[in-house]
Amino acid sequence: MSQQVRVRFAPSPTGYLHVGGARTALFNWLYARKTGGTFVLRIEDTDVERSTQESVDGLLRDMKWLGMTWDEGPEVGGPHGPYYQSQRLEIYQKYARRLLDNGAAYPCFCKEEELEAKRQKAEEEHRSLHYDGTCRSLAKEEVERRIAAGETYVVRVRVPEKDYVLEDLVRGRVEWKSETLGDFIVLRSSGMPVYNFCVVVDDADMEITHVVRAEEHLTNTHRQLILYEALGIKPPIFAHASLILGEDKSKLSKRHGATAVGQYAEDGFLREAMINFLALLGWNDGTDREIYNVAELTECFSLERISKSPGVFDHNKLIWMNGQHLRALTVDQLLPLVLPFLKKAMPDDARLDNPEVLRKLVELIQIKMNTLLDAVPVAESILRASQPEDEESIALVSTEKSKVLFAALAKEFTTCEWVKDGYNAAIKAAGKTAEAKGKDLFMAIRARITGSCHGPELVGILDVLGREEVIKRLNS
Repeated sequence: MSQQVRVRFAPSPTGYLHVGGARTALFNWLYARKTGGTFVLRIEDTDVERSTQESVDGLLRDMKWLGMTWDEGPEVGGPHGPYYQSQRLEIYQKYARRLLDNGAAYPCFCKEEELEAKRQKAEEEHRSLHYDGTCRSLAKEEVERRIAAGETYVVRVRVPEKDYVLEDLVRGRVEWKSETLGDFIVLRSSGMPVYNFCVVVDDADMEITHVVRAEEHLTNTHRQLILYEALGIKPPIFAHASLILGEDKSKLSKRHGATAVGQYAEDGFLREAMINFLALLGWNDGTDREIYNVAELTECFSLERISKSPGVFDHNKLIWMNGQHLRALTVDQLLPLVLPFLKKAMPDDARLDNPEVLRKLVELIQIKMNTLLDAVPVAESILRASQPEDEESIALVSTEKSKVLFAALAKEFTTCEWVKDGYNAAIKAAGKTAEAKGKDLFMAIRARITGSCHGPELVGILDVLGREEVIKRLNS
């Protein structure tokens, strides 16, 4: 096996890429990038009934959005392909033949109805539900005769009468007793391989050195260690990361705010924030630090710092973290990210095609944003002239004093210099004319111009809208 680190992410394309799967991918990707190793993407699509091309496309799209590019796998190829399990059936057959030839596996001709009857009897007698080994010691001649006669059979592995121990990088020492497992199937009567067999064959064939996956796969490891031994292959190093729980400490689900990774992109989250958030779901560098960029995470990451304790998914923290990353961007970095959201909401607004106006707008609303989507209502409140609707704003624009104020300000704005000092001088002069100040001055003007007495800095709004549009709104 190669000494270079080789890790893999092996999703099943039966749905979207969820938070748990994305975190598993991230831990593998970070470890590969930290060590200069290879990150392999493998699609486990042998569940023909549930696997879909739509899910495959979604997985690849979401991985690309997160920036977790793979060194080997779909679309990029590599020396250990194919990278779809459905295209590797001949390879599984070859390894199954190897097990049969070395005596580590045997054909089992037991019918399903026979096995079901034995299972029911074992339950009634409160015995373990292991395969009883009926076909384990069949003579070679009988096996050949029954196969020649066309009898269907599965291939079972002989489970040795010995205990197995795993030194897991996260869980520590894990032990399995010999009596906890009976001879298990690796190849169905249809010739299709079972999950654990596929995983072992693929990891061995692809020279995977470290298997980093979720804790829920720990129960599979007993069978996989037996298969590695039966094939005469050294197993990889295992690291089973803790589960991700909701804030109520129950299994993570949509009701906790978790959703498809692709949905976060549509909801205006930054890939850097998602990477930051996912990394801290069950890992830390030993400090209280919370905000990292991808380069910093790569530098800090180690498998040994993955926690045994479950990570807790806090949607509000994700929003906060996204806001931190978003406000750390320069305007030049933010502009191309936020523009598609603004264009979608206001497709006919030509001002979004004006670089100067757009830049001023983004500078103004960046401080108010926790997601890119947050830019839309703020931008709409500025760019779209609307009548006040809330009681406070209506009251502020409906007084006789406010009418005098708006008329005076429109006049002042007609001749003032259109810069910050000019705005302030004009507002001060109009306020003096209308005998308005404080709330009756600044909030009333904002309410008339934007429809709300609350929002971004008034001077910034004037800068975005321009002289002609502001005077038009004051006179409306």
